[in-house]
Amino acid sequence: MKMRKIVKYMGLVAGLLASVHIKAQKAAPIVVQVNEIRAPVSPTMYGIFFEDINFAADGGLYAELVKNRSFEFAEPLMGWDIRIRDNADGNLLIINRGPAYDVNPRFARVTVNNDTEVLAITNEGFRGMGIRKGEEYDFSLMAKMQDGKESALTIEILDENDQLLGKTYLTINSMQWRPFHASLVASGTSKKAKLKLSFTKKAVTDVDMISLFPKNTWMGRPGGLRKDLVQMLADLKPGFIRFPGGCIVEGRDLANRYQWKNTVGDISNRKLIMNRWNVEFKNRPAKDYFQSFGLGFYEYFLLADDLGAEPLPILNCGMACQYNSAEVAPLETLDPYIRDALDLVEFANGPVDTHWGKLRAAMGHPAPFHLKMMGVGNEQWGPQYVERYKIFAKAIHDRYPEIKLISSVGPHAGGALFDYLLPEMTALKADIIDEHYYMPPSFFQDNARRYDHYDRNSPKIFAGEYAAHVKGKEGPEKSSWQAALSEAAFMTGLERNADIVVMSSYAPLLAHVDAWQWAPDLVWFDNLQHYGTPSYYVQQLFSNNKGTDVVSIQQAKQVIAGQDSLYATAVIDKVSKELIIKIVNTSSSEKQQDIALEGIRKIGPDMKVVTLRSGDLDAVNSIQSPENLAPVETLVKINGKKFSLVLPPYSFHVLRLNMY
Repeated sequence: MKMRKIVKYMGLVAGLLASVHIKAQKAAPIVVQVNEIRAPVSPTMYGIFFEDINFAADGGLYAELVKNRSFEFAEPLMGWDIRIRDNADGNLLIINRGPAYDVNPRFARVTVNNDTEVLAITNEGFRGMGIRKGEEYDFSLMAKMQDGKESALTIEILDENDQLLGKTYLTINSMQWRPFHASLVASGTSKKAKLKLSFTKKAVTDVDMISLFPKNTWMGRPGGLRKDLVQMLADLKPGFIRFPGGCIVEGRDLANRYQWKNTVGDISNRKLIMNRWNVEFKNRPAKDYFQSFGLGFYEYFLLADDLGAEPLPILNCGMACQYNSAEVAPLETLDPYIRDALDLVEFANGPVDTHWGKLRAAMGHPAPFHLKMMGVGNEQWGPQYVERYKIFAKAIHDRYPEIKLISSVGPHAGGALFDYLLPEMTALKADIIDEHYYMPPSFFQDNARRYDHYDRNSPKIFAGEYAAHVKGKEGPEKSSWQAALSEAAFMTGLERNADIVVMSSYAPLLAHVDAWQWAPDLVWFDNLQHYGTPSYYVQQLFSNNKGTDVVSIQQAKQVIAGQDSLYATAVIDKVSKELIIKIVNTSSSEKQQDIALEGIRKIGPDMKVVTLRSGDLDAVNSIQSPENLAPVETLVKINGKKFSLVLPPYSFHVLRLNMY
């Protein structure tokens, strides 16, 4: 956790513990009944939702630096610039091998007809390439020579001013397709670098799958994930990872839907498709947004394994996005979709002597991934979803009764679509229903009691996608403290109702500052740097302090959910033997608050207080000021089971106390 630490021992007359303050308004005491356990907190209570939006995968988490590496974009040379020396005799052609090579039909044929001439191709990367001084980069390509003539290849990394950052050479000397590798160490740093390949010998060379990766990836895996971004996810200590979306699952039509079987196996055999966010928003066009699936289902499972999180794959149920084409597969043609779901369980959990378990082992993970749940559809609605869900649920539970299913209740957590689906899913005894809310900050404060009165016999709740949207802001400016503070207030209600709310995740997760389609987002990044938004730190503080059991916390014998602009929840951690209290003040006024701990023999003597606050509701973090608003940790000394706390305006506090 990134936070400024201030370690002090204080009495009840200084610092965060209450002193006489003219402006502070003292209210009824908050009473925590430590021995009154209300519900266990699910290990999956706080997780992360990943979707390839805002260049979150290619150009983001997936560390590949070359865009359109296999010439399979709709425009085959998008991202590439071809330069032939003046008066040179040479050319580059894109060869399309047709349907027989359905997965990767295209490659580039480079012809140079004179040893003194040079043909060069340059790749711009994803809004540039992030290169760091002193770091090593792995270059590779698939290539073969024509007519037995060796080809000479010069590989260069150039900065935005065409200054050389690294250089190496390769000789292509095979008549058959095979991989060639080289490495470069960068002599400088640039966030807008590019890769230049120069063909300097008379020859005809076929090239494909041109790639450049940092050596320093997450876990040091070749062709892996961007280390700094994965670390941000690890710091959230997520209980689960939901993937691959989101609307990506549905596709604009069924042909464009996400098909997990196209994302596993050898990288060169993963079929690229257009990313639906390529054309979704006319005001944020992204003609170069495609899915290479270098980050595919195996990599998602592996990431979940790395982070100690439960994998939560979401699968298409035979329905495209109902906001776009509303295309559906007839019920009698659902077998391939159902087979995909059943085969996915085998891929994740099956023995190595099964078809899909064997592939998992061949990719490097003989042990099962212990998949326990999956989602059927994303934001589907209406009777057509219900009839498809029934078929999926029966097929999956007949074969794998232990798998829990997450079902849709529509794109909104209210309104006609929701009101239809909620009783339908309840009647079907659905395991977990997935509620989504992208609403103004006021909604989140007003709905902190949303689950207080839910029928406890209804399906469990997954708050699968939510974020407070502040009107009048765009891009990174939407990821403000006003949004985060409201989310913190709402999350106290999720935690208080942990008996029915078993999972939750903010959405979306990642956004490239130069290539975003949707805001707000949890983590923003460019090609070299990143920062967590105020919402990121709210999520982190809840997840890192979730405890094991919810206990009673009340004010005037009522749950604390907006009275006098305060919101609160309390848990105990039976493992660390700590009491954890979370308090949110959404008011512009400072509050002086007495807190009494009951049902416990002894507490303290030291209390760790983590504070996230700003007097400016528009406050944001940025690449230039990544910790403008970040948690501050203070250690204070308390005397006994009663103490007072000053809650500054617009603040969120987490208190941790030892129990004896």
